[in-house]
Amino acid sequence: MIKKRKKNLSTEVYALGQHICMSAHKARRGIDQIRRRSYEESLMILERMPYRACYPILNLVYSVAANASHNMSLNEANLVISKAEVNEGTAVKRLKPRARGRSYLIKRPTCHITVVLKDISLYKEFEEYMVYSKKSGLITKKKNKNLTCHDTYSSGGLWDKK
Repeated sequence: MIKKRKKNLSTEVYALGQHICMSAHKARRGIDQIRRRSYEESLMILERMPYRACYPILNLVYSVAANASHNMSLNEANLVISKAEVNEGTAVKRLKPRARGRSYLIKRPTCHITVVLKDISLYKEFEEYMVYSKKSGLITKKKNKNLTCHDTYSSGGLWDKK
């Protein structure tokens, strides 16, 4: 699925995996490792992790990237996982036969995994002109050192490049 937001002009592509048979706590171990990482880096991490939860997460990340490249024609090198979350799903209830004709209820938890990819090619161009100040917490324009001030009347304008 594709979600466009007009406020910040970014394109987000997401995929949702529902009713995956594992607990949400176990799936969060893999999701926490790939959050806010690039697409290629998250693939390397998920392939090397020993958890069972990494396989459905890996398939979901592949699916999101395929949606982004096919539907939006985005480059996979510029994709970053902006949001990844795991929610608890319904518990599948099974009955296990026990002694004396009784039954024992077994609950198998499920989870829903959402992965959102964002294209950062526009942000790279934006970061060339803006800088974030850690002390004040404000975003300001970078000072361009190639500009010098000349006399207004002798040149065409106030600012000319060196």
